[in-house]
Amino acid sequence: MRDETTMYKLFMDIANADNRILAVYMNGSRTNRNVPKDIFQDYDIVFVVTETHSFIEDKNWIKRFGNVLYMQYPDEHPDFPSDKDNFYGWLMQFDDGNRIDLHVETVKHAKEHICDDKLCKILLDKEGILPVIQESTDEQYWVKRPTQAQYRACCNEFWWCSNNLAKGLWRKEILYVQDMANFVVRKQLEKMLSWKVGIKTNFSVSVGKSAKYLYKWLDKIEYDRYLSTYFGGSVEEAWRSIDMMCDLFEVTAKDVSKNLGYVYDRIEAKNARDFLEHVKTM
Repeated sequence: MRDETTMYKLFMDIANADNRILAVYMNGSRTNRNVPKDIFQDYDIVFVVTETHSFIEDKNWIKRFGNVLYMQYPDEHPDFPSDKDNFYGWLMQFDDGNRIDLHVETVKHAKEHICDDKLCKILLDKEGILPVIQESTDEQYWVKRPTQAQYRACCNEFWWCSNNLAKGLWRKEILYVQDMANFVVRKQLEKMLSWKVGIKTNFSVSVGKSAKYLYKWLDKIEYDRYLSTYFGGSVEEAWRSIDMMCDLFEVTAKDVSKNLGYVYDRIEAKNARDFLEHVKTM
């Protein structure tokens, strides 16, 4: 696998040799000092260019970056809008293990959007066309202190949608239950655990995409309990995991409410859990 030094040199060599490329900047985890470095971090690279179409029309120019195993053209997807005149990308997996998410972007677009993501570092600016930006930071991704209304909505969504889990398990519709558990109910538990982390850290950290860094701030017992809320294809296993999910949510929600001075609706929670227990025994 080509190392980081080799890859940065490759980007600079390509950019310096092409008059259409005026600047280069990078987004993503490689600009974030709080993210552990590893060999699988992507290179999220943007070339600021005079125009985009000559890059799009030339099917061979990306071969300069190496031997592509497979790739994606996100701006060619039939179901999503794109702005090829101003922004276009190639997501590339190379045979040496490196991945580059590469975009070309017009000067106008760069000036308007380079500050959208504060995880940004300018690598090259041939003519000083880019604005001065602050040092790369993940601050915009830090856990945000919830309002009472946001806290209340999270609790209500968790308990209300547990109703769907109960009905799905009674019907033995495990595929529906998996979707409802992981994409709706779990997201509320994830949010509540993130707020607990925020309280611990004075809301000064990010828990990462899909809360993948929760393990850094939860104690081992608590984190293991969270992992136990995932389940496979068995209805019986799902019931056990959902019970643990409810236990963990309730304990965490009470802790968050105490620390933030918010009201936790114990009656709503009790009634929702009673309904779950009733359906389980039907």
